[in-house]
Amino acid sequence: MVLLGLKNTETLLEALGNPHRQFPAAQIAGTNGKGSVAVTLDSICRAAGIRTGLFTSPHLVSITERITIDGKPISEPDFGRLTSQVKTTAEALVKQGELETLPTFFEHVTAIALLAFREAKVELAILETGLGGRLDSTTAVGADIVAITPIAMDHQEYLGHSLKEIAAEKAAIIRPGVAAVIAPQDKEALLVILSRCKAVGVHPRFVESAEYSSLSTNGPGRIHDPPRVALAATPVRSRFCSASADGHCVVTFATDHSEYEYVRLGLRGRHQIANVATAVALAEALRERGFQITHEAIIHGVELARHPGRLELWEGQGRILFDGAHNPAAARALRDYLDEFVKKPITMIFGAMRDKALNEMAAILFPKADALILTSLDNPRAANLEMLTEAAPETFDKSRIHQVSSVVEALRLARQMTPAKGLVCVTGSLYLVGAIQENLSREDRIVAHQRVEH
Repeated sequence: MVLLGLKNTETLLEALGNPHRQFPAAQIAGTNGKGSVAVTLDSICRAAGIRTGLFTSPHLVSITERITIDGKPISEPDFGRLTSQVKTTAEALVKQGELETLPTFFEHVTAIALLAFREAKVELAILETGLGGRLDSTTAVGADIVAITPIAMDHQEYLGHSLKEIAAEKAAIIRPGVAAVIAPQDKEALLVILSRCKAVGVHPRFVESAEYSSLSTNGPGRIHDPPRVALAATPVRSRFCSASADGHCVVTFATDHSEYEYVRLGLRGRHQIANVATAVALAEALRERGFQITHEAIIHGVELARHPGRLELWEGQGRILFDGAHNPAAARALRDYLDEFVKKPITMIFGAMRDKALNEMAAILFPKADALILTSLDNPRAANLEMLTEAAPETFDKSRIHQVSSVVEALRLARQMTPAKGLVCVTGSLYLVGAIQENLSREDRIVAHQRVEH
Protein backbone atom coordinates (compact mmCIF):
# COMPACT_ATOMS: atom_id res chain seq x y z
CA MET A 1 0.00 0.00 0.00
CA VAL A 2 1.33 3.43 -0.95
CA LEU A 3 0.07 6.73 0.45
CA LEU A 4 -0.14 8.98 -2.58
CA GLY A 5 -1.58 12.14 -1.05
CA LEU A 6 -4.89 13.80 -1.81
CA LYS A 7 -4.27 14.84 -5.42
CA ASN A 8 -5.72 11.65 -6.89
CA THR A 9 -8.89 11.94 -4.84
CA GLU A 10 -9.29 15.67 -5.48
CA THR A 11 -8.80 15.24 -9.23
CA LEU A 12 -11.21 12.32 -9.36
CA LEU A 13 -13.88 14.13 -7.34
CA GLU A 14 -13.58 17.21 -9.54
CA ALA A 15 -14.12 15.08 -12.65
CA LEU A 16 -17.20 13.58 -10.96
CA GLY A 17 -18.67 17.02 -10.31
CA ASN A 18 -17.40 17.45 -6.73
CA PRO A 19 -20.25 15.51 -5.08
CA HIS A 20 -18.91 16.28 -1.59
CA ARG A 21 -19.79 19.95 -1.99
CA GLN A 22 -23.50 19.13 -1.91
CA PHE A 23 -23.63 18.34 1.81
CA PRO A 24 -21.77 19.08 5.06
CA ALA A 25 -19.61 16.37 6.60
CA ALA A 26 -18.18 15.13 9.88
CA GLN A 27 -14.87 13.25 9.74
CA ILE A 28 -13.57 10.89 12.42
CA ALA A 29 -9.93 9.81 12.70
CA GLY A 30 -8.00 7.89 15.35
CA THR A 31 -6.69 4.40 16.02
CA ASN A 32 -9.45 2.77 18.04
CA GLY A 33 -13.11 3.65 18.42
CA LYS A 34 -13.59 5.76 15.31
CA GLY A 35 -16.09 3.30 13.85
CA SER A 36 -18.04 3.23 17.12
CA VAL A 37 -18.11 7.03 17.20
CA ALA A 38 -19.29 7.11 13.59
CA VAL A 39 -22.16 4.64 14.03
CA THR A 40 -23.28 6.34 17.26
CA LEU A 41 -23.31 9.77 15.66
CA ASP A 42 -25.19 8.32 12.71
CA SER A 43 -27.76 6.79 15.08
CA ILE A 44 -28.18 10.10 16.91
CA CYS A 45 -28.68 12.04 13.69
CA ARG A 46 -31.19 9.52 12.33
CA ALA A 47 -33.09 9.72 15.63
CA ALA A 48 -33.23 13.47 15.00
CA GLY A 49 -34.74 12.92 11.53
CA ILE A 50 -31.57 13.90 9.66
CA ARG A 51 -30.92 12.02 6.42
CA THR A 52 -27.40 10.67 6.80
CA GLY A 53 -24.76 9.03 4.68
CA LEU A 54 -22.29 6.90 6.64
CA PHE A 55 -18.95 5.73 5.24
CA THR A 56 -17.00 3.20 7.32
CA SER A 57 -14.41 0.47 6.85
CA PRO A 58 -13.64 -2.32 6.65
CA HIS A 59 -16.72 -4.40 5.84
CA LEU A 60 -17.48 -7.78 7.36
CA VAL A 61 -19.27 -9.68 4.59
CA SER A 62 -20.29 -7.36 1.75
CA ILE A 63 -18.50 -4.27 0.54
CA THR A 64 -21.89 -2.52 0.40
CA GLU A 65 -21.79 -2.38 4.23
CA ARG A 66 -19.26 0.45 3.93
CA ILE A 67 -21.83 2.83 2.47
CA THR A 68 -25.13 3.30 4.27
CA ILE A 69 -27.88 5.82 3.72
CA ASP A 70 -30.37 6.36 6.51
CA GLY A 71 -29.03 3.25 8.20
CA LYS A 72 -29.38 0.95 5.19
CA PRO A 73 -26.47 -0.34 3.06
CA ILE A 74 -26.35 0.77 -0.53
CA SER A 75 -27.93 -1.77 -2.88
CA GLU A 76 -25.65 -4.01 -4.93
CA PRO A 77 -27.05 -2.67 -8.26
CA ASP A 78 -26.41 0.93 -7.16
CA PHE A 79 -22.95 0.05 -5.91
CA GLY A 80 -22.14 -1.65 -9.21
CA ARG A 81 -23.45 1.26 -11.27
CA LEU A 82 -21.49 3.87 -9.30
CA THR A 83 -18.38 1.69 -9.32
CA SER A 84 -18.51 1.60 -13.11
CA GLN A 85 -18.90 5.38 -13.24
CA VAL A 86 -15.91 5.99 -10.96
CA LYS A 87 -13.75 3.40 -12.73
CA THR A 88 -14.52 4.80 -16.18
CA THR A 89 -13.81 8.35 -15.02
CA ALA A 90 -10.54 7.35 -13.36
CA GLU A 91 -9.31 5.46 -16.43
CA ALA A 92 -10.11 8.46 -18.63
CA LEU A 93 -8.15 10.76 -16.30
CA VAL A 94 -5.11 8.49 -16.51
CA LYS A 95 -5.38 8.33 -20.30
CA GLN A 96 -5.58 12.12 -20.48
CA GLY A 97 -2.55 12.48 -18.23
CA GLU A 98 -4.47 14.22 -15.44
CA LEU A 99 -3.72 11.32 -13.10
CA GLU A 100 -0.34 9.58 -12.98
CA THR A 101 -1.86 6.36 -11.72
CA LEU A 102 -5.27 4.86 -11.07
CA PRO A 103 -6.74 5.69 -7.65
CA THR A 104 -6.32 3.12 -4.90
CA PHE A 105 -9.12 0.79 -3.81
CA PHE A 106 -9.98 3.05 -0.86
CA GLU A 107 -9.95 6.17 -3.04
CA HIS A 108 -12.34 4.46 -5.46
CA VAL A 109 -14.73 3.45 -2.67
CA THR A 110 -14.60 6.93 -1.11
CA ALA A 111 -15.65 8.45 -4.43
CA ILE A 112 -18.43 5.86 -4.80
CA ALA A 113 -19.73 6.74 -1.34
CA LEU A 114 -19.75 10.47 -2.06
CA LEU A 115 -21.59 9.94 -5.35
CA ALA A 116 -24.15 7.78 -3.54
CA PHE A 117 -24.63 10.44 -0.88
CA ARG A 118 -25.19 13.13 -3.51
CA GLU A 119 -27.73 10.99 -5.33
CA ALA A 120 -29.56 10.25 -2.08
CA LYS A 121 -29.58 13.94 -1.14
CA VAL A 122 -28.17 13.29 2.31
CA GLU A 123 -28.18 16.15 4.78
CA LEU A 124 -24.97 15.04 6.46
CA ALA A 125 -22.10 12.71 5.57
CA ILE A 126 -20.29 10.94 8.40
CA LEU A 127 -16.86 9.74 7.29
CA GLU A 128 -14.55 7.34 9.08
CA THR A 129 -10.96 7.71 7.93
CA GLY A 130 -9.38 4.58 6.57
CA LEU A 131 -5.73 5.14 7.46
CA GLY A 132 -4.11 8.10 9.16
CA GLY A 133 -5.74 11.40 8.30
CA ARG A 134 -3.39 13.78 6.53
CA LEU A 135 -3.32 11.72 3.33
CA ASP A 136 -6.57 9.78 3.76
CA SER A 137 -8.99 10.19 0.88
CA THR A 138 -11.83 11.22 3.22
CA THR A 139 -9.79 14.32 4.13
CA ALA A 140 -10.30 15.66 0.61
CA VAL A 141 -13.92 16.30 1.56
CA GLY A 142 -12.90 19.13 3.91
CA ALA A 143 -15.30 18.29 6.75
CA ASP A 144 -16.44 21.16 8.96
CA ILE A 145 -16.58 19.00 12.09
CA VAL A 146 -13.87 16.51 13.03
CA ALA A 147 -13.01 14.17 15.87
CA ILE A 148 -9.86 12.37 16.99
CA THR A 149 -10.48 9.14 18.88
CA PRO A 150 -7.78 7.53 21.07
CA ILE A 151 -4.48 7.17 19.20
CA ALA A 152 -2.30 4.11 19.67
CA MET A 153 0.44 2.27 17.83
CA ASP A 154 -0.87 0.72 14.60
CA HIS A 155 0.01 0.77 10.89
CA GLN A 156 3.54 1.92 11.78
CA GLU A 157 4.84 1.04 8.32
CA TYR A 158 2.62 3.77 6.86
CA LEU A 159 2.11 6.32 9.63
CA GLY A 160 5.39 6.37 11.56
CA HIS A 161 7.17 4.40 14.25
CA SER A 162 6.32 6.58 17.23
CA LEU A 163 3.08 7.73 18.82
CA LYS A 164 4.14 11.30 18.07
CA GLU A 165 4.45 10.62 14.33
CA ILE A 166 1.16 8.72 14.17
CA ALA A 167 -0.64 11.47 16.10
CA ALA A 168 0.68 14.09 13.68
CA GLU A 169 -0.77 12.19 10.72
CA LYS A 170 -4.18 11.94 12.36
CA ALA A 171 -4.25 15.46 13.82
CA ALA A 172 -3.74 16.90 10.32
CA ILE A 173 -7.52 16.68 9.73
CA ILE A 174 -7.86 19.65 12.12
CA ARG A 175 -7.97 22.69 9.85
CA PRO A 176 -8.77 26.38 10.39
CA GLY A 177 -12.45 26.91 11.12
CA VAL A 178 -13.39 23.35 12.04
CA ALA A 179 -15.08 22.24 15.24
CA ALA A 180 -12.75 19.63 16.74
CA VAL A 181 -13.60 17.03 19.38
CA ILE A 182 -10.70 15.26 21.09
CA ALA A 183 -11.22 11.94 22.87
CA PRO A 184 -8.99 10.91 25.79
CA GLN A 185 -5.37 10.55 24.65
CA ASP A 186 -1.98 9.50 25.92
CA LYS A 187 0.04 12.57 26.89
CA GLU A 188 2.44 12.26 23.93
CA ALA A 189 -0.41 12.16 21.40
CA LEU A 190 -2.35 14.91 23.17
CA LEU A 191 0.59 17.33 23.00
CA VAL A 192 0.81 16.81 19.24
CA ILE A 193 -2.93 17.39 18.82
CA LEU A 194 -2.86 20.54 20.97
CA SER A 195 0.07 21.86 18.96
CA ARG A 196 -1.88 21.32 15.75
CA CYS A 197 -4.95 23.06 17.19
CA LYS A 198 -2.84 26.05 18.23
CA ALA A 199 -1.18 26.23 14.81
CA VAL A 200 -4.52 26.46 12.98
CA GLY A 201 -6.38 28.55 15.56
CA VAL A 202 -8.88 25.91 16.68
CA HIS A 203 -10.16 25.66 20.26
CA PRO A 204 -10.94 21.96 20.73
CA ARG A 205 -13.58 20.29 22.87
CA PHE A 206 -12.25 17.57 25.14
CA VAL A 207 -13.79 14.32 26.22
CA GLU A 208 -12.57 13.50 29.71
CA SER A 209 -11.60 9.99 30.72
CA ALA A 210 -14.24 8.35 32.86
CA GLU A 211 -13.18 7.33 36.35
CA TYR A 212 -14.87 4.53 38.24
CA SER A 213 -14.76 3.56 41.87
CA SER A 214 -17.11 0.65 41.34
CA LEU A 215 -19.12 -1.16 38.73
CA SER A 216 -22.20 -3.26 39.42
CA THR A 217 -23.55 -5.89 37.06
CA ASN A 218 -27.00 -6.35 38.47
CA GLY A 219 -28.81 -6.95 35.23
CA PRO A 220 -30.64 -4.62 32.85
CA GLY A 221 -32.25 -1.54 34.28
CA ARG A 222 -30.37 -1.51 37.61
CA ILE A 223 -28.74 1.89 38.07
CA HIS A 224 -26.22 2.95 40.72
CA ASP A 225 -24.73 6.45 40.38
CA PRO A 226 -23.39 6.48 36.79
CA PRO A 227 -20.24 8.45 35.96
CA ARG A 228 -20.23 11.96 34.59
CA VAL A 229 -18.07 12.36 31.50
CA ALA A 230 -16.82 15.84 30.64
CA LEU A 231 -17.23 16.95 27.04
CA ALA A 232 -16.02 20.51 27.50
CA ALA A 233 -12.62 22.10 28.07
CA THR A 234 -13.45 22.47 31.76
CA PRO A 235 -12.88 19.06 33.38
CA VAL A 236 -15.81 17.35 35.06
CA ARG A 237 -14.95 14.44 37.28
CA SER A 238 -16.30 10.96 36.57
CA ARG A 239 -18.08 9.01 39.27
CA PHE A 240 -19.76 5.61 39.18
CA CYS A 241 -21.08 3.37 36.42
CA SER A 242 -23.62 0.57 36.32
CA ALA A 243 -24.03 -2.07 33.67
CA SER A 244 -26.28 -4.88 32.57
CA ALA A 245 -25.03 -8.43 32.93
CA ASP A 246 -23.91 -8.50 29.29
CA GLY A 247 -21.97 -5.25 29.42
CA HIS A 248 -24.30 -2.41 28.43
CA CYS A 249 -23.23 0.51 30.63
CA VAL A 250 -25.58 3.13 32.02
CA VAL A 251 -23.99 6.58 32.03
CA THR A 252 -24.81 10.22 32.68
CA PHE A 253 -23.04 12.61 30.29
CA ALA A 254 -22.58 16.23 31.37
CA THR A 255 -21.65 19.00 28.90
CA ASP A 256 -21.55 22.78 29.02
CA HIS A 257 -24.99 22.78 27.44
CA SER A 258 -26.90 19.86 28.84
CA GLU A 259 -26.97 16.72 30.93
CA TYR A 260 -28.00 13.34 29.59
CA GLU A 261 -28.97 11.23 32.55
CA TYR A 262 -28.94 7.46 32.96
CA VAL A 263 -28.39 6.61 29.30
CA ARG A 264 -28.06 2.88 28.54
CA LEU A 265 -25.39 2.55 25.84
CA GLY A 266 -26.35 0.43 22.84
CA LEU A 267 -22.69 -0.59 22.43
CA ARG A 268 -21.21 -3.05 24.91
CA GLY A 269 -18.18 -2.45 27.08
CA ARG A 270 -16.88 0.27 29.37
CA HIS A 271 -14.42 1.43 26.71
CA GLN A 272 -17.44 2.62 24.70
CA ILE A 273 -18.18 5.37 27.23
CA ALA A 274 -15.48 7.62 25.77
CA ASN A 275 -16.57 6.78 22.21
CA VAL A 276 -20.19 7.62 22.94
CA ALA A 277 -19.15 10.79 24.75
CA THR A 278 -17.24 11.81 21.63
CA ALA A 279 -20.34 11.22 19.50
CA VAL A 280 -22.43 13.29 21.90
CA ALA A 281 -19.93 16.14 21.64
CA LEU A 282 -20.07 15.92 17.84
CA ALA A 283 -23.87 16.00 17.94
CA GLU A 284 -23.79 19.15 20.04
CA ALA A 285 -21.28 20.70 17.61
CA LEU A 286 -23.67 19.91 14.76
CA ARG A 287 -26.53 21.48 16.70
CA GLU A 288 -24.50 24.66 17.11
CA ARG A 289 -24.14 24.73 13.32
CA GLY A 290 -27.86 24.60 12.68
CA PHE A 291 -28.82 20.92 12.83
CA GLN A 292 -32.00 20.24 14.78
CA ILE A 293 -30.76 17.61 17.23
CA THR A 294 -32.81 17.47 20.41
CA HIS A 295 -31.83 16.26 23.84
CA GLU A 296 -34.15 13.28 23.35
CA ALA A 297 -32.65 12.42 19.96
CA ILE A 298 -29.19 12.19 21.48
CA ILE A 299 -30.38 9.82 24.20
CA HIS A 300 -32.38 7.63 21.81
CA GLY A 301 -29.59 7.55 19.26
CA VAL A 302 -27.04 6.44 21.83
CA GLU A 303 -29.34 3.71 23.11
CA LEU A 304 -30.12 2.38 19.63
CA ALA A 305 -26.56 2.43 18.22
CA ARG A 306 -25.18 -0.85 16.93
CA HIS A 307 -21.74 -1.73 15.54
CA PRO A 308 -21.45 -5.17 13.91
CA GLY A 309 -18.33 -7.12 14.76
CA ARG A 310 -17.51 -5.12 17.88
CA LEU A 311 -18.52 -6.94 21.05
CA GLU A 312 -21.44 -8.26 19.05
CA LEU A 313 -23.20 -11.20 20.69
CA TRP A 314 -25.03 -13.79 18.60
CA GLU A 315 -27.45 -16.19 20.24
CA GLY A 316 -28.57 -19.42 18.62
CA GLN A 317 -26.64 -22.66 18.36
CA GLY A 318 -24.47 -21.57 21.27
CA ARG A 319 -23.42 -18.04 22.22
CA ILE A 320 -20.80 -16.38 20.00
CA LEU A 321 -19.12 -13.09 20.83
CA PHE A 322 -17.54 -11.30 17.86
CA ASP A 323 -14.92 -8.62 18.39
CA GLY A 324 -12.42 -7.71 15.70
CA ALA A 325 -9.74 -6.57 18.16
CA HIS A 326 -6.85 -6.04 15.74
CA ASN A 327 -4.22 -4.22 17.82
CA PRO A 328 -3.07 -4.24 21.45
CA ALA A 329 -5.31 -1.38 22.56
CA ALA A 330 -8.40 -3.06 21.11
CA ALA A 331 -7.27 -6.40 22.59
CA ARG A 332 -7.07 -4.79 26.03
CA ALA A 333 -10.62 -3.45 25.65
CA LEU A 334 -11.85 -6.95 24.80
CA ARG A 335 -9.85 -8.48 27.67
CA ASP A 336 -11.37 -5.97 30.10
CA TYR A 337 -14.84 -6.91 28.88
CA LEU A 338 -14.17 -10.64 29.24
CA ASP A 339 -12.70 -10.16 32.72
CA GLU A 340 -15.69 -8.17 33.85
CA PHE A 341 -18.69 -9.70 32.16
CA VAL A 342 -17.88 -13.29 31.12
CA LYS A 343 -17.77 -15.87 33.89
CA LYS A 344 -18.26 -18.96 31.71
CA PRO A 345 -15.75 -21.15 29.83
CA ILE A 346 -14.37 -19.43 26.73
CA THR A 347 -13.39 -21.09 23.47
CA MET A 348 -11.42 -18.49 21.54
CA ILE A 349 -11.06 -18.55 17.77
CA PHE A 350 -8.12 -16.32 16.84
CA GLY A 351 -6.75 -15.23 13.48
CA ALA A 352 -4.92 -12.04 12.55
CA MET A 353 -2.86 -10.21 9.97
CA ARG A 354 0.90 -10.81 10.04
CA ASP A 355 1.67 -7.08 10.25
CA LYS A 356 -0.03 -6.78 13.64
CA ALA A 357 1.57 -6.92 17.10
CA LEU A 358 0.82 -10.62 17.43
CA ASN A 359 2.92 -11.32 20.52
CA GLU A 360 1.40 -8.45 22.48
CA MET A 361 -2.15 -9.28 21.39
CA ALA A 362 -1.62 -12.94 22.27
CA ALA A 363 -0.27 -12.06 25.70
CA ILE A 364 -3.39 -10.03 26.39
CA LEU A 365 -6.04 -12.37 25.01
CA PHE A 366 -4.83 -15.98 25.05
CA PRO A 367 -4.84 -16.37 28.87
CA LYS A 368 -8.65 -15.90 28.83
CA ALA A 369 -9.14 -18.95 26.60
CA ASP A 370 -9.99 -22.29 28.13
CA ALA A 371 -9.50 -23.62 24.61
CA LEU A 372 -7.71 -21.70 21.85
CA ILE A 373 -8.35 -22.38 18.16
CA LEU A 374 -5.87 -20.76 15.79
CA THR A 375 -6.78 -20.37 12.13
CA SER A 376 -5.29 -18.67 9.12
CA LEU A 377 -7.38 -16.50 6.84
CA ASP A 378 -7.78 -16.45 3.09
CA ASN A 379 -5.93 -13.15 2.84
CA PRO A 380 -2.40 -12.45 1.56
CA ARG A 381 -1.69 -10.41 4.70
CA ALA A 382 -2.84 -13.14 7.09
CA ALA A 383 -0.51 -14.66 9.64
CA ASN A 384 0.01 -18.39 9.13
CA LEU A 385 -0.52 -21.01 11.81
CA GLU A 386 3.16 -21.16 12.69
CA MET A 387 3.28 -17.40 13.32
CA LEU A 388 0.13 -17.50 15.43
CA THR A 389 1.41 -20.41 17.50
CA GLU A 390 4.79 -18.76 18.07
CA ALA A 391 2.99 -15.65 19.32
CA ALA A 392 1.55 -17.54 22.32
CA PRO A 393 3.18 -16.60 25.63
CA GLU A 394 5.74 -19.11 26.92
CA THR A 395 3.66 -19.64 30.03
CA PHE A 396 0.53 -20.53 28.04
CA ASP A 397 -0.46 -24.21 28.23
CA LYS A 398 0.19 -25.43 24.69
CA SER A 399 -2.18 -28.36 25.19
CA ARG A 400 -5.02 -25.82 24.99
CA ILE A 401 -3.99 -24.76 21.47
CA HIS A 402 -5.69 -26.29 18.43
CA GLN A 403 -4.66 -25.47 14.87
CA VAL A 404 -7.09 -25.61 11.96
CA SER A 405 -6.64 -24.61 8.33
CA SER A 406 -9.96 -22.86 7.70
CA VAL A 407 -12.63 -20.80 9.44
CA VAL A 408 -15.18 -23.48 8.60
CA GLU A 409 -13.14 -26.05 10.52
CA ALA A 410 -12.52 -23.54 13.33
CA LEU A 411 -16.24 -23.00 13.79
CA ARG A 412 -16.99 -26.73 13.68
CA LEU A 413 -14.32 -27.49 16.28
CA ALA A 414 -15.41 -24.64 18.53
CA ARG A 415 -18.97 -25.91 18.57
CA GLN A 416 -17.78 -29.42 19.29
CA MET A 417 -15.58 -28.54 22.26
CA THR A 418 -17.53 -25.66 23.88
CA PRO A 419 -19.80 -26.69 26.76
CA ALA A 420 -23.50 -25.81 26.58
CA LYS A 421 -23.06 -22.86 28.94
CA GLY A 422 -19.79 -21.77 27.39
CA LEU A 423 -18.99 -18.89 25.03
CA VAL A 424 -17.19 -18.86 21.70
CA CYS A 425 -15.17 -15.66 21.23
CA VAL A 426 -14.07 -14.81 17.68
CA THR A 427 -11.33 -12.20 17.60
CA GLY A 428 -8.01 -10.95 16.21
CA SER A 429 -9.27 -9.48 12.96
CA LEU A 430 -12.45 -8.10 11.44
CA TYR A 431 -11.65 -10.26 8.42
CA LEU A 432 -11.99 -13.33 10.65
CA VAL A 433 -15.23 -11.99 12.13
CA GLY A 434 -16.63 -11.42 8.65
CA ALA A 435 -15.59 -14.85 7.39
CA ILE A 436 -17.25 -16.68 10.27
CA GLN A 437 -20.39 -14.53 10.16
CA GLU A 438 -20.66 -15.19 6.43
CA ASN A 439 -20.35 -18.93 7.09
CA LEU A 440 -23.04 -18.78 9.78
CA SER A 441 -25.36 -16.81 7.51
CA ARG A 442 -24.83 -19.39 4.78
CA GLU A 443 -25.74 -22.14 7.25
CA ASP A 444 -28.89 -20.28 8.24
CA ARG A 445 -29.90 -19.93 4.58
CA ILE A 446 -29.35 -23.67 4.02
CA VAL A 447 -31.42 -24.55 7.09
CA ALA A 448 -34.16 -22.17 6.02
CA HIS A 449 -34.17 -23.68 2.52
CA GLN A 450 -34.38 -27.20 3.96
CA ARG A 451 -37.29 -26.18 6.14
CA VAL A 452 -39.13 -24.78 3.10
CA GLU A 453 -38.46 -27.99 1.14
CA HIS A 454 -39.86 -30.12 3.95
